[in-house]
Amino acid sequence: MLRELCFWGAIPFLIPQAMHVRRTAPRFAGAAGSPFGVVGEGEDLSLLAIGDSIIAGVGATDFSASLVGRTAESLSGKLSRRVDWRAHGRVGARSADVLDDLIEQAGSKRADVVLVSVGVNDVTGLRTTGSWIRNLRSILTRLREHSPDAVIALNGLPPLSQFPLLPQPLRAVIGLRGRTFDHAARSVIGENAGVIHVPIEFETSPEKFSNDGFHPSEASYVDFASTVADAVIAELAV
Repeated sequence: MLRELCFWGAIPFLIPQAMHVRRTAPRFAGAAGSPFGVVGEGEDLSLLAIGDSIIAGVGATDFSASLVGRTAESLSGKLSRRVDWRAHGRVGARSADVLDDLIEQAGSKRADVVLVSVGVNDVTGLRTTGSWIRNLRSILTRLREHSPDAVIALNGLPPLSQFPLLPQPLRAVIGLRGRTFDHAARSVIGENAGVIHVPIEFETSPEKFSNDGFHPSEASYVDFASTVADAVIAELAV
């Protein structure tokens, strides 16, 4: 409750700074290339990725170098399996967009692993915590209906308080909000079997970000993909 009061109380004073960032921030498109692919050999494993600009591959030159492509590559290498992957991402997608549109785009083909990235745009779009929780619950329910036996991996919210694009004090307040949403997401995940939370924890040095100071660099995608793969493999072994 105290965090909610602090956040909403600070917002009126931060609007001019937030509007300046919105006007001047670089706008990057998603990754080039096909958002579908196959990597490796062996027993088939299907990877479905749904969500925001991270799934759309912003910060990578090609989907093969994005989080989804690198996760497929890491899963294939560590499991000695053929990974059939597909990405349904949209730059700027909020939880409502994932729920209302992107899950539908995934079609009816079931997946063994579902990777979800969502939440940052709910934070910057000033969604309430209650709305975030309701939408996330619905997303996980819909994904479980789509792929009943899948491991569902939800990316944690990144450390927004350390993102170079955001000036202070906006950075600190948005970072606090991100931590609030991430804590709420962990609680929702705890209600669902077969769903895991993958924390986004990294040293926030300049080379970890793309040129916009907000999205990951290709090097960061390699590191995080390995983390995602390890978390998924641990759950598959349960």
